[in-house]
Order: sequence, then C-alpha cells, then structure tokens
Amino acid sequence: MDNIIIQLEEYRLKHRITQQDLARKLGVSFVSVNRWLNGHARPQKLQVYQIKQLLQDKEVQYVK
Repeated sequence: MDNIIIQLEEYRLKHRITQQDLARKLGVSFVSVNRWLNGHARPQKLQVYQIKQLLQDKEVQYVK
C-alpha cells in the first residue's frame, strides 16, 4: 500500500470520519475511496494532489 494511502487511512481514523465522509471531502465516490483503502486501486494524480491538501489541513481545491 502506498504511503499516501496509509496516511489517508490514519487521517480518517484520527478524525473519526467514515469512508463516505472522506469521499465527500475529496470530491470522489465512496467506491473510489474504498478501493484505495483496500488496495484494489490507486488514486490518479489529481486525487493524490487533493489527498495531500487534505492531509495538510488545507481546503481541498476541486479541479474539473
């Protein structure tokens, strides 16, 4: 599992939020977050950027 994903799961547990809530914060689907955390998929570059923003407690900037 990638270090960024480990950090994301630690963030989720520390803040006591669900995978659904995490997905909302990142602007992605629950399925995406679930697959990342279970090692079935990896986030794309844009999502990695958004995850890094979240981990630094910055407002996540959504880019479409």
